[in-house]
Parts: sequence; C-alpha cells; structure tokens
Amino acid sequence: MTTTTTPAYVGTEQDTPGQGPGGHRRRAYSRTRVGPLTYVAMTLISLIFVVPLLWMLLTTFKTESDARSIPIKVMPSEWTLRAYKLIFADAANPVYLWLANSFAVSILHMLLVLVVASMAAYALSRMRFRGRNLLFGTLIATLFIPGFIFFMPNYLTMSTLGWLDSYWALVVPGAANAFGVFFLRQFFLAIPRELEESALIDGANSWTIFTRIVLPLSKPALVTLAVLSFLGAWNDFVWPVFVLFSPEKMTLAPGLATLQGAYTTDYPVVMAGATLAAVPVLILYVVVQRYVIEGVANSGLKG
Repeated sequence: MTTTTTPAYVGTEQDTPGQGPGGHRRRAYSRTRVGPLTYVAMTLISLIFVVPLLWMLLTTFKTESDARSIPIKVMPSEWTLRAYKLIFADAANPVYLWLANSFAVSILHMLLVLVVASMAAYALSRMRFRGRNLLFGTLIATLFIPGFIFFMPNYLTMSTLGWLDSYWALVVPGAANAFGVFFLRQFFLAIPRELEESALIDGANSWTIFTRIVLPLSKPALVTLAVLSFLGAWNDFVWPVFVLFSPEKMTLAPGLATLQGAYTTDYPVVMAGATLAAVPVLILYVVVQRYVIEGVANSGLKG
C-alpha cells in the first residue's frame, strides 16, 4: 500500500517561525512604514516652530501702523526697511556693536569651555586616581543646583579680580562647565581602549593620545558641546546685566531689552533686533546639525 505524504516546508533565513516565506520582510516593512498620521504630526510640530519665526521676520518689513493694525495683517501692505535702518542708525543703542560683542564673547567662551571640559573629561574617564568617583559625583551634583545661586560668588570673584565691566567677566565664569565635562566623559568612555593601548606600545604619552587619538575621534561630541556653549553665551541675559555697566560693552541679549524700552510700541524695530539675534544661531545649527545629531546619539552609551 502506497501512502502520499506532503513535503514539510523548509524555512529560509527570510522566514519567521509560524509564517510563510517573506514573513520577516513583511514584519520589518510594517515596523518601518510611516503612515499619514505621522506626516500630519510632523507637519504640525514644524509649524509650531516655523510660524513664530516667519511672523517675526515679516513684522520687520511692516510699517508701525501695519504692525499694530486690527484685524491683524499677516503680510505687509507696504514693504519697508525702516526698522533695520532705524535700528542701526540709533547712536544711543549701538546694535551693531552689541552684535560684535556677542560674537566675540560667545566664541571665546566656547573655546575655553572646550579646552577645560575636554581635559577634565579625559582625566575622569581614562586616568585612575584616588577620589575620582567622588570628584565626578560631586561634579554631577552641581547640575542640580540652580544657577542663580552662583551669581553672588561669581560677582565677588570678578570684583576681586578687577574684571567687572569687561569681557572677561562674561568669558571665564562658566568655563568649568559641569555638563560639558559629563557629556564628553560619556563620549570618551565609548572610545575603545585598544586604540590607546596600541599608542602606548608605540611610545605615545598621555598628551599625545589625548590630542591625536581621543580628540579627533570625538569631533561630533566636541561640535555639539561647542554649539551648546555658544548658544549659552549668546542668549545669556541676566549675568551681563550684573557685570556690564557701559552701553558700548553690552551684548545683544540685554541690549535688545534696552532697545525695547526705547521703542516700546515700535514692534518692527523690536522684531528686527530679535531677528538679528536669531539668524546667526539658525545658520550655525544648519551648518553643524549633522555633528550635533551624531554627538548626541553616540554619547551616554557607556557609564
């Protein structure tokens, strides 16, 4: 008697147990497929950020009456550069000088943060010494202390050094950035130790390893910290008001507050100042966004 049997199905690498051929591909496709609701949500989120910027920019080209008109006019009825001409022609509010001061202070502060934070992070991540973990824990604990608590000690320090009403009072405080040290330390820990051990065998010292191996491999993290440090100094408002007294040494953020006081109801002029403060930051982020995303994604992988 002859019996007929059905050949058992032999799965392939692309199959998933309990599914037919191509089941794995279908499941992977379902995970990566983006539905229309996702696009709608992304569009709404983008509008939340883009619309205020566009409104600010359009207001700078309006006349004073258009900016205060009711009902509100989205587009200017008459395009004009009056706000920009007025903002740069006002001798009592030297916006161009405030802009240059902000660039100089922000760049110097950014460079100092990178130097201090990178060296401290390398010591805490690679060098072994007594009290290292305690020192790192104390450093992290300072992140939970409100920043305004340091205003008076820093002010007294700047006064003792004779740095009040100078750019050094804006550049030096905050250079020992606890977040910067923590951020770079986490990135340094993700770098394979085998690279450093190979360099040690070849006769390299710690400084050579730090400058020629660790720092080049940490470019995304360094760029990310540079952007954050630049933005922190660029947008700082309260501290410059404390330590700067001369109008010609003022930075852009507190200077714009003075501008708003001088032109309380002139919204195009106020928006023109805000545009000057926002455009350099947006350009900076567009240029380095790839490094920022890579730095954030690769940091904090190891403790």
